[in-house]
Amino acid sequence: MPFRSRVTSRSSLLPALLVILAFLSLLDDYQGWRFLLLGLGGAWFISRWWAHSLANQLRVRRELRFGWAQVGDRLEQRFTLDNRSYLPAPWVELEDRSNLPGAQENLVTGIESHTSNSWQKANLCGQRGLFTLGPTSLHTSDPLGLFQVEIEDPSRVSLLVTPPIVPLPRIEVAPGGRLGEGKPRPHALEQTTSASGARPYQQGDGLRWVHWPTTARRDELYVRTFESRPSGDWWILLDCDQSVQAGKDDQSTLEHGVILAASLADRGLRQGQAVGLAAHGERLVWLPPRQGDGQRWDILQSLALLQPATRPLVDLIGLIHGRSAKGASLILITPNTNGDWLESLLPLLWQGSVPTVLLLDPAAFGGAAAARPLSQRLAHWGIHHHLITPDLLNRPEARPGKKGQREFRVTPTGRAIPVNPPREAAWRGFS
Repeated sequence: MPFRSRVTSRSSLLPALLVILAFLSLLDDYQGWRFLLLGLGGAWFISRWWAHSLANQLRVRRELRFGWAQVGDRLEQRFTLDNRSYLPAPWVELEDRSNLPGAQENLVTGIESHTSNSWQKANLCGQRGLFTLGPTSLHTSDPLGLFQVEIEDPSRVSLLVTPPIVPLPRIEVAPGGRLGEGKPRPHALEQTTSASGARPYQQGDGLRWVHWPTTARRDELYVRTFESRPSGDWWILLDCDQSVQAGKDDQSTLEHGVILAASLADRGLRQGQAVGLAAHGERLVWLPPRQGDGQRWDILQSLALLQPATRPLVDLIGLIHGRSAKGASLILITPNTNGDWLESLLPLLWQGSVPTVLLLDPAAFGGAAAARPLSQRLAHWGIHHHLITPDLLNRPEARPGKKGQREFRVTPTGRAIPVNPPREAAWRGFS
């Protein structure tokens, strides 16, 4: 995009004085009036010419290494101030109007004629979201300060900062299977290719799996069992209800829930699972389960833009009812401890979905509600669950970009690359 420059006079006093001196020199033959007119007029003319020369020849260029980042990554920018004029700029103020927290570069410097000055700025990305880098403005003037020069570079780029992907060794996801199962087991009652035997009928078993010869022989219902069962899809349900959240900023239940969702999605995709995401923020996020790197990027992008709303978890569970495949693993991430959403899980349980509840303890995040009573109810129902406290994500190994002298980040494809790239790495200009 083209630069826009503007030269304005700081004061109208000097032009008015020149007019008065010109009038006086015509009325009076006094040489002093002409001397003052020549001196002040020459200074005004030279200052104006100086200012216009800087306006036309002074430029700034911004570059960055990456078009996206994760929370905790170090963003590197390079600024180049180029003066192609024959005249120096005694002072130049650079104003950066980026909205990425901590990325603004505002400074005052000077530059000689036909000179380029370059410097780099690095800052940690501490907040997820979509941000804009740029535009950039330059402010300078002539040496006498008679004219103000403003040069604006309207170029800007969008930077997506995604939530970090962190290791979660303590969290296990209950695999999809028959009602109430929390672990994979041999001889499961699922549709596979090889039957291994029969067992007595239990409530919830499908009649199509009844083994009639054994039933007739023992005068009691028996169903077939199988050696193994297929792995169900993962549905990650993230509770974004503002009324149940606790904590502030990056130490809130919402931000920890976003990190949990991103990290679990990455784990599932690495294991070959089809992973989906549902969240009811300001906009409904609905990503049906899929495999591959494209799904990983879609999930990270959706989580980066996610904002809390006032829709309860019950509504989100109701949306997924009838749309999730039988035998899916439901991963519920919520700080809601009143348990009003438990009954809405029953239809999903009846159709063979298996939930894993990641219960963010509001009391540990500074809230008033305690999660222990609900945790006991989940245990009574036989629902696999984990109680999440802030220390799970406050460990050094869960801090991207802060792992010692060598810093790395994880790309959407799951590849770890250095945050500090080599000097020969290409810079990407603004456009």
